[in-house]
Amino acid sequence: MTSQWGIAALSVAGSLAAILGGPRQTDVDKLAARWETLRPDPRAGTPKRITDRLPLWDQENRGGWVRNEAMSDEFNGRGLDAAKWWPVNPSWKGRQPAFFSAGNVRVAGGMLHLAMRREDPSPELRAEGCHTWSSAAVQSRERVRYGSFEVRAKAMRSAGSSAFWFYDSTPEQWTEIDVFEIGGGAPGFERKLHITVHVFRTPQENKHWQIHDAWMAPAGLADDFHVYGLDWDEKELRFYFDGALVRRGPNTHWHQALTLNLDSETMPDWFGLPRDSDLPSTFLVDYVRAWRRGAAR
Repeated sequence: MTSQWGIAALSVAGSLAAILGGPRQTDVDKLAARWETLRPDPRAGTPKRITDRLPLWDQENRGGWVRNEAMSDEFNGRGLDAAKWWPVNPSWKGRQPAFFSAGNVRVAGGMLHLAMRREDPSPELRAEGCHTWSSAAVQSRERVRYGSFEVRAKAMRSAGSSAFWFYDSTPEQWTEIDVFEIGGGAPGFERKLHITVHVFRTPQENKHWQIHDAWMAPAGLADDFHVYGLDWDEKELRFYFDGALVRRGPNTHWHQALTLNLDSETMPDWFGLPRDSDLPSTFLVDYVRAWRRGAAR
């Protein structure tokens, strides 16, 4: 809920933008035309992994990368590192009809397991519209603006989503970067890597819009592990699949410090609802690695 102070701030910011000639509404079509999805199979040029200390797409360290330990985790411990991660989304109960349950989050075998299962909610959650399914979410305790991020993951084989994304919401600003949303067992979506950027509000405008495309992977994304990456700086956003660039666009709006999120949700109007025969299903994350850009060599 936006506070009175937040509404006032938006009003003042909008007035200043008008006086200074700043934009009130983004021409989304023109902006979307500046984004590019690369269609060729990236495996034809998959980079060779030389070291785990650097992003797969930049093994020569052209970015002069410095490890961001607060956003990195190999998941080799006995449980989730509470100093780095929330075992739920602390500001969101989940996408209905499913609800986020900390009981669906565990670390085992050197991996983060995010499960979706049939589970009845509490009476309080049922009153809010949740029913039948529980899912899982992990959110970083810290926020980050810009950097390189990489996860090695295997999507769950159900209509439950498997997602890696960044967002934050304040009274003045709410933006989001979806590195991937995958319906690994949803008919027709098994190979689709959905990449989306959202703007919900800024000091200049208060209207939700998005730019989206789906890149088609060579095989089902629940069949095997893949390395998914984001390189985010003040000028551009670049998205990677197994070290190959698959989507890019200008950074016109994504300058807010954001939380890092890994989760599974029900998407009834998109992927459909999970079938009992597919549950429980698990989104597996081998690691999360993050870097800050340093001085180029």
